[in-house]
Amino acid sequence: MLSLADTNVKKEKGVVLKTLKYFFPVAWRFDKAYFILSALNVLIAAALPFIDIFILPLLIDALCAEVRDIPQIITYAALMVGLDVIVGLINSQITIHLEKYEDKFLNFQAEQIADRCMNIDFALTENKECLDQINKAREGKDWSGGIHGIAKAFFQIIQNVLKIFGIVTVLAVSAPWLLLIIGALLAVSTFINARKNRIEVKYFSDLANINRVLWYVTHEIEDFRFGKDVRLYGAAGTLISRTQQQMDRLNSFFRKKADERYPLDVIDVAVGALRDFGTYLYLGALAILGKITIGVYSQLVAAGGTLNASLQGVVFGAQDIVKRCNYGYEMVKLMEYPPMLEKGDKKVGDPGGGHEIEFRNVSFSYPNSGVQVLKNVSITLKAGERLSVVGLNGAGKTTFIKLLCRLYDCDEGEILLDGVNIRDYDYEEYMKLFSVVFQDFRLLSFTAKDNILLGKDDTDEAVDEMFRKVGLLDKVNTLPKGRDTMMFRQFDRDGVQLSGGEQQKLAIARALYKDAPVVILDEPTAALDPVAEYEIYCRFNELVGGKTAVYISHRLSSCRFCDRIAVFSEGTIKELGTHEALVHKENGIYAEMFAAQAQYYV
Repeated sequence: MLSLADTNVKKEKGVVLKTLKYFFPVAWRFDKAYFILSALNVLIAAALPFIDIFILPLLIDALCAEVRDIPQIITYAALMVGLDVIVGLINSQITIHLEKYEDKFLNFQAEQIADRCMNIDFALTENKECLDQINKAREGKDWSGGIHGIAKAFFQIIQNVLKIFGIVTVLAVSAPWLLLIIGALLAVSTFINARKNRIEVKYFSDLANINRVLWYVTHEIEDFRFGKDVRLYGAAGTLISRTQQQMDRLNSFFRKKADERYPLDVIDVAVGALRDFGTYLYLGALAILGKITIGVYSQLVAAGGTLNASLQGVVFGAQDIVKRCNYGYEMVKLMEYPPMLEKGDKKVGDPGGGHEIEFRNVSFSYPNSGVQVLKNVSITLKAGERLSVVGLNGAGKTTFIKLLCRLYDCDEGEILLDGVNIRDYDYEEYMKLFSVVFQDFRLLSFTAKDNILLGKDDTDEAVDEMFRKVGLLDKVNTLPKGRDTMMFRQFDRDGVQLSGGEQQKLAIARALYKDAPVVILDEPTAALDPVAEYEIYCRFNELVGGKTAVYISHRLSSCRFCDRIAVFSEGTIKELGTHEALVHKENGIYAEMFAAQAQYYV
């Protein structure tokens, strides 16, 4: 039966191997030259200390000789200095080039994390464990030093191993007991350093959560989108107070960690002093007894120091790799984070063609909420049909759309596309079926044109046509740089802040440009007055053409031109029919809502 210590060692070994197995192939694909430079750096750095170890004693003995050979002294000095300079310059240049990779790799890994965040299942973006893992991955990337930090520690171990082979040969001949002194005290230092590393790794997990909360409150303070709310509701004091609370937690965290490390640091210093004392005492005794010359004494002191540093470099380096890999493994875990949604491989068929979508006894609760948002919902959406979805806040309208777009999977029942469960379809192909404008849509701080194209290549005329269709072209033409004007002012002082309604039109233009067969508007016109909203919906209804369309709105002006209206209440569809049928239904939910809003449509 494995002990707890054996289990931990086995676990750490697995973490190290998985991290190295992930990081090194990534680095090799990113830039093979990095490994060539690292190999050269290992050889040169390993050779550098031996210049002084072998030439310095010759120089000292020549200086201490009764008859000094000046040409010989000059030769030794010139040889030692010259080799030090040449090898040192080469080593420093290689090191400079290697250090440049640090930012390259960190930026590349930041891109990997960002890409992973954009491609994980949407349901995970609201999952606390996943959000913590994302933050741990970011922290782990920085704390591990990324690919370069781990690779550097790995190559330094190889470099130190080469040094050890050379140094042991020198010491075994002239001062074999010094090997025992250094080895014994190294064992103590190794134990102490292992304890320190375990403390670092233990506290790292807690730090990720503290930093995520701290980043959130500081982000809210700095984000100008919250400027109005902060000022009007006097929220500055609350945000600053929350920030201070998190700062206090952070300070307490580091204080607690430092307190736990302090006794180990004291012991570590004492061990180092004892090692140096033993080295000088032993070698001094050999010199006094005449067993070694002053030059050899200096050689052995230097060799002993180099051996100790190299042995520590190997042992501590191995421990450092374990620690760094524990940090870096958080990124590996994010990259391998299990999906929440099943992904099929069935082709959708003609993505632009007509499709029938059926909800069959669908029920759904958000993860970890315990509250059923949708209950036994059944409805079939015919190809080319206009469906209006109405209901009070919290009735489940937006959740219905999220399930339709497969941002979440239902808990019970099934959703069918052309008679096939949507879980069986290729996920990316299925997502291409929908152009959606959510009520909490977001525009990017790019140009107006880029917000339409989103990386696609098309003509300015095609972009202008989208602006024209949503009634935004005249506004765009008045902007400082037209369609190339930056939205917002985060990166351009000449950027513009469109009104809420104009931003909504831009979001609708983006949806139109995607040209998907199913178009969904989830209350994107909330900032418009009822008349303007009705105009938008009427125009949009014309633009949709033969596509399937779903409209959600609190205001019922969008319902009159729809084929059917689904009235959501208490998480299910309570009424379904045409406007004329529902508006005349006695004691009907829709009829009551329409009567309450009728004054706005007169």
